Amino acid sequence: MTTTYIGEATSRVDGRAKVTGRAKYAGEPDIANLVYGYVVGATVARGTITAIDATEALSVPGVLTVLTHENSPLPVSRRSYIDEAGSPGETFIPFRDNRVRFSQQPIALVLADTFERARYAASLVRVEYDQETHLTDLEAALTDAYDPPWRVLLPPIPGPRGNAEKALAASAARVDVKYGAPAEHHNPMEPYASTAVWEENGTLTVYDKTQGVKNVQGFLCSQFDYDDDELRVLSPYVGGGFGSGLRPQYQVFLAVLAARELKRPVKVTLTRQQMFGLCYRPFAIQRVALGASSDGTLNALIHDAVQNTSRYEHYCESTVHWSPLLYKCDNVTVSFKLAQLDLTAPADMRAPGAAWGLFALESAMDELAVELEIDPLELRLRNHAETDQVRNVPFSSKALRDCYTQGAERVGWSRRKPEPRAVRKDGALVGLGMASGVWESPQLMASASAVLTLDGALTVSSATADIGTGTYTIMAQIAAETLGLPLNQVTFKLGDSSLPRAPVEGGSFTAATVGPAVQAACLKVRDQLFGLAQRIPNSPLAGVTSDEVVADDGHLRSRKDPSRAVSFADAMQNSMVNEVEGTATTGPDPKQQGYGTYTHSAVFAEVHVDEALGTIRVPRMVSALAAGRVLNPKTARSQVLGGLVWGIGMALEEESVIDHKFGRFMNHSLGEYHVPVNADVHDLEVIFVDERDDVVNPLGAKGLGEIGLVGVAAAIANAVYNATGKRIRDLPITLDKLL
Repeated sequence: MTTTYIGEATSRVDGRAKVTGRAKYAGEPDIANLVYGYVVGATVARGTITAIDATEALSVPGVLTVLTHENSPLPVSRRSYIDEAGSPGETFIPFRDNRVRFSQQPIALVLADTFERARYAASLVRVEYDQETHLTDLEAALTDAYDPPWRVLLPPIPGPRGNAEKALAASAARVDVKYGAPAEHHNPMEPYASTAVWEENGTLTVYDKTQGVKNVQGFLCSQFDYDDDELRVLSPYVGGGFGSGLRPQYQVFLAVLAARELKRPVKVTLTRQQMFGLCYRPFAIQRVALGASSDGTLNALIHDAVQNTSRYEHYCESTVHWSPLLYKCDNVTVSFKLAQLDLTAPADMRAPGAAWGLFALESAMDELAVELEIDPLELRLRNHAETDQVRNVPFSSKALRDCYTQGAERVGWSRRKPEPRAVRKDGALVGLGMASGVWESPQLMASASAVLTLDGALTVSSATADIGTGTYTIMAQIAAETLGLPLNQVTFKLGDSSLPRAPVEGGSFTAATVGPAVQAACLKVRDQLFGLAQRIPNSPLAGVTSDEVVADDGHLRSRKDPSRAVSFADAMQNSMVNEVEGTATTGPDPKQQGYGTYTHSAVFAEVHVDEALGTIRVPRMVSALAAGRVLNPKTARSQVLGGLVWGIGMALEEESVIDHKFGRFMNHSLGEYHVPVNADVHDLEVIFVDERDDVVNPLGAKGLGEIGLVGVAAAIANAVYNATGKRIRDLPITLDKLL
């Protein structure tokens, strides 16, 4: 009998540390002689700093210094740096010059012996500008939109198939509409913070809120001319990231800059208001045109998107990539353009590109269903893609039809009335809507190590992250099952740049990337134990091959005869070995290139709309997902629940509003930037559809972070139409738009 943990609903192994406060975050290390930094942000969106007067700030007791572009020279670095999640263009570096590129750009750092003194002194820093005319309105910048240089991280924009415009004109039914989407800010619970600890020998230990310690280490070493062994980055716990931590944020640069200057430990923590001066999901303006025959067969699909970027970077997303993939259609063309605005650069935010792209596509599919008088679910089934049409390869697995069937049955789709305003309950208009979801399932390169000691304790490590998804837990499960150990004897270490290399945690690829490396490292330990076991005189495993042995309950056992076994401890003691270590690096198998590897979902939403007030409630949602092998149903369900809640926010609440006169996001607090609260969240149901995939990675697992969100906003918007007969194409759907 083998020890089984993979696939079991297991509580978080780091849960107790978090609820008891033992988990320490980037702004919480207990460091003596600590200096606090407070950022001064630019009050204009574009221009040049002509003067900075810190005289009053420096006169405040406890203030040590004020750093600006005038007194913060950087060393010339010997090493280059490639941001794992970066975009073509110029990486923003604070204090590089006197140019102001966006409102709230950090232009000074006040350093004092307490946070309160630093904050007060920051209010006394006087700045003069030569202000220039700025542009922060995407609509006004459309005429200058351009084809961007593409990110290495993303696949190229799919080329055209057939002649979409001609097929559209010849179609019996057509929709050709524009959809708008606002900027959204990430707003993780933990604010961005960094603590840089200066050591006497000149080395640095940096505690940072990040989704990639190796990425931050590379950035800091390149900027400050360190070798890897001179600068260590730690991030064992992260209070949410949602993509905002994929790239180094400016506070970590400032903390290191100040620690080097003062030769003391420095902490820089951003306020919630300052977090709105960081990255965000960009604005999007999209056109989707669909043409179909009278029986609902798609014969034309056009998807064009324009999004904003900054003046210094060409940030782009896979917004239109999903449209040529999701439905069978012979005539498809897509395009993506950027428009530069005087804002900070956008950044990857949960399901980047797909969040906006699938809102537009799935809303247009609903509009086409109305035009054809065909059930929206039936329309999708008739156009189900059996192969990856973009690359002309089969899918490694695709159980989307089962998602449709199971989700529809659970939500009661058969009771849906196609006519808007046909159903009422307790005085409210009731509507049902649905949407499809898709996200890629890649496997990247990663390394891991595993060390088994004589007392039976196993320590596995990799420089990945856990941003709340359950990485600690699922990696411990994989290791425990692979070596047949109790879960409480396994420790997984992450968030340390000195550990084996792993990519940033994002894109729904961590389980599929780090998991196989952990499994491979543990198998190497098992193989070494097997070699030691065979050295025992008259070994019970003599004559047994490695393939015929299974690890179980701290023993190596013959599969054919479990009574023939050697304990790990006996194998190690016989050879006088105190520990056994295995390291492994894994990556994608070449056979994966012959398949499209994706996860899919079907999202169903019920809404109740107060006809007089325009208020919208979402009393029920069902998400059915085909996500390969689910490693931990408990943490997996939590990820999808989070995506459903976020989808409510996308559809009904979240919007970063710019005052174009000042070029600044104005609702920069959680009192004004609305996110769902308990009263907004009701019955959410998650269904994991059985899906076996032997190609996608050795574990057969697909990521869940993104697929839990995509399609949700469209399902809610489609339900609102079914309830009211009003099609809202600009998110969020607020009272004024309905009334």
